[in-house]
Amino acid sequence: MGERMPVSPLAWNLTIGLIVVLLLVDYCFHVRKAHVPTLREAGLWSAVYIGVALLVGVAILVGGGAELGAQYFAGYVTEKALSVDNVFVFLFILSRFKVPRQDQQKALLFGIVVSLIVRTAVILVGAALISRFSWVFYLFGLLLLVTAGHLLKPESTDEDKPDDLVVRLARTLFHTTDYYDGDRLSTVRDGTRTFTPMLPVIVSLGGTDLLFAMDSIPAIFGLTQNLFIVFTATAFSLLGLRQLFFLIDGLLERLLYLGYGLAVILAFIGVKLILHALNANTLPFINGGAPVRVAEIGTMQSLVVIVAILVVTVYASLRSPKGKAKTALAALRRHTADYLEFGDRADPGERERVYARLVAAERQVSRLDRKFESLIRQPEKLQEQVEQAHRQHSFH
Repeated sequence: MGERMPVSPLAWNLTIGLIVVLLLVDYCFHVRKAHVPTLREAGLWSAVYIGVALLVGVAILVGGGAELGAQYFAGYVTEKALSVDNVFVFLFILSRFKVPRQDQQKALLFGIVVSLIVRTAVILVGAALISRFSWVFYLFGLLLLVTAGHLLKPESTDEDKPDDLVVRLARTLFHTTDYYDGDRLSTVRDGTRTFTPMLPVIVSLGGTDLLFAMDSIPAIFGLTQNLFIVFTATAFSLLGLRQLFFLIDGLLERLLYLGYGLAVILAFIGVKLILHALNANTLPFINGGAPVRVAEIGTMQSLVVIVAILVVTVYASLRSPKGKAKTALAALRRHTADYLEFGDRADPGERERVYARLVAAERQVSRLDRKFESLIRQPEKLQEQVEQAHRQHSFH
């Protein structure tokens, strides 16, 4: 399969150097000055990061051949699709900690750096296990099948979700101020330097990603066992996630069927892993420890299937009236919360822009078909917050 084709130290150094440069550019030119990225800024830089990732894929294709290039693109597309789930959790964590909108960029970037470190460690452990124990492919395959089944289950309202547990653990471990000092990690209170809530936010973002790594890392190992490809595709799927957050957080509710698409992709890769495990079988209770010769799914076939599933899923989601209704409701909640966060010293221009978005979202919600009223969670609370925003605006 060519998975263990050696990669030159130069390729490793150039890749790691490029990742470090991109992170430094992101920090120096976008994150150091706290602000809320415009849709244009988020879209432009998302395109830049995706473009860089595609150029890296072209370089691998030219330097390593068609098989290695296909493995990279299959891995990158899969990891990028799975990273959208990260955005959902990022929204959850940032809202739980009530991080001001203009200060979220630093938390996201630092959280992504922690995620890169965590996933690199998981990749190295996974690669070590695979090189020593071929039965690990069975384990990874079953894990992906279980995860796919979990994604198909109805959304749970249980408060003890894993991501919620990480948030509460971070809050318990770090004793912080009960207020933010811009996007600083620490501040001086009563003459003593103390951490702000920004620290547990970053720890929560990175720690929660460890849970996602348990799904995404086996998924990419199901497409390639080349350590360089696994690391590169994973890293470039995470880079630009901050920009993606600001670009699509208003569209996430619209991707109604994304979870089903991801479930099918994970199940497909899980089957692929189990087929590969059968061909490399050494377990004595399966075929007497001898390999089981079954057909395997090729890399190009995997790439075509994954892209096709995503295209169908996204198209069906964007065409769904229910998805449009959920998007309108999510926009109203977000713009209302953003407006209520404004203090007395807020920029008047930004205040007016957010209020205009709130009014537009409210108008859109009022035009929804009555059959979608059941989608409104805590309608009385939402109505109260909208009315509070209107009253607050009348005073300015």
